[in-house]
Amino acid sequence: MNLNQITVPSLNLTKSIPFYEKLGLKLIVKALPHYARFECPDGHATFSIHLVEQLPKGDGIYVYFECDNLDEYIAALTQKEIVFDEPPSDRPWLWREARLKDVDGNQIILYHAGENRLNPPWRIKN
Repeated sequence: MNLNQITVPSLNLTKSIPFYEKLGLKLIVKALPHYARFECPDGHATFSIHLVEQLPKGDGIYVYFECDNLDEYIAALTQKEIVFDEPPSDRPWLWREARLKDVDGNQIILYHAGENRLNPPWRIKN
């Protein structure tokens, strides 16, 4: 089994699409006003947004995008006027992360974890 895509809710795809394109995702399906799908620049995963009448309550959705050169990537996005809630920082779970929200309040985390992505020291050994 392999993860194909993640879909997050949006109140307005015409506002959300440019945001995700600015992050570096490639738009591959544009079925307005209900659906849009993107290809991630690396790997084979896709990401989509779909129109909803109401967003989920609480903290919402968390989506993690892995970036090899995180700090350089964040600097480039900042030049494109992407605003981060939290700049890149080292986390106790051995990842380096930067956090922001999309136009609908979904939590977007850009991170680099290296070997710790799948093999942290506390991984269960089978």
